[in-house]
Amino acid sequence: MTSSSASSVSSALAPYGWDEAWAAEFAPYDTEGLLPGRVIRVDRGQCDVVTADGILRADTAFVTPHDPMRVVCTGDWVAVEPGGNPRYVRAYLPRRTAFVRSTSSKRSEGQILAANVDHAIVAVSLAVELDLGRIERFLALAWESGAQPVVVLSKADLVPDAVTLSHLVQDVETSAPGVPVVPVSSLDGDGLDVLAAIVAGGTSVLLGQSGAGKSTLANALLGEDVMTVQATRDADGKGRHTTTTRNLLALPGGGVLIDTPGLRGVGLWDAETGVGQVFSEIEELAERCRFHDCAHEAEPGCAVLAAIETGELAERRLDSYRKLLRENQRIVAKTDARLRAEIRKDWKRKGAIGRAAMEAKRGSHWRS
Repeated sequence: MTSSSASSVSSALAPYGWDEAWAAEFAPYDTEGLLPGRVIRVDRGQCDVVTADGILRADTAFVTPHDPMRVVCTGDWVAVEPGGNPRYVRAYLPRRTAFVRSTSSKRSEGQILAANVDHAIVAVSLAVELDLGRIERFLALAWESGAQPVVVLSKADLVPDAVTLSHLVQDVETSAPGVPVVPVSSLDGDGLDVLAAIVAGGTSVLLGQSGAGKSTLANALLGEDVMTVQATRDADGKGRHTTTTRNLLALPGGGVLIDTPGLRGVGLWDAETGVGQVFSEIEELAERCRFHDCAHEAEPGCAVLAAIETGELAERRLDSYRKLLRENQRIVAKTDARLRAEIRKDWKRKGAIGRAAMEAKRGSHWRS
């Protein structure tokens, strides 16, 4: 690539996140005459790629089609053929981050929702009662992806009382240590300046259930009605899937936004580190437990249970922590034979302890 063409590529793709590091990664493909570009939409085996030559339509079949973790996805930087009918994506560059959830299939495969994301924005509607467990689930996936999570409490205008809104923000902050929590009203603009400042620094993905107000937030950040908005149902605050594909859009104030369809299911996918970050206070307490393998159930000297007794830790948090760890362990075990064996061994050990305790209890009863 000549210096003039490199400059042309840089100026065209810089609004989409192109930098010197991506240029270095692309260098081997440049010698083959391929074009660099970023995937802005994927649809049925084809994708739209923004390049210095404009937006190109390309087929993704050339890139490993049978592995859901290796298919081209929105946010990928790719090497695309300059011509041809059909035109093909030849490769994608190594991902810096990847937002992955488990599929709903029984095969327990991972599904990549977005790649090369800096901020994972979890949109939560204040039109319905807060589901802190669901927020924690989204955050675990977000932390695991390598992105910085942000919780946006949308439709804040529906909570006109400042004290009530403050309490809601505090409830979410307690469940999201280390995560900014931003109440936003797309109707009157409150909080949008804070959110715009966050997303201006890189690539952000909008996540949440249908009816969470993601498309309205996207339009507010874009300054125009690009995404179609549908009314939510009064009964449960949910909406239909306004967005049906993941779309990548350059923001006028800087940064890039990926809008996603509403997610009914957000199954964990090998997210133990992410769960640990969501429940960092529990993991810090666990370091003070008497036993290093404490299960925080009935063991003596358990710092986690002691924190619940004193009110330092909410029992709901521990229940949620256990639930997500169990779910993640099941997912990993389906693809990890060694872990499956360890789990079976642990079950047998606990079963033996339980049987010994019952025998001791019966012996004590007969002696008395």
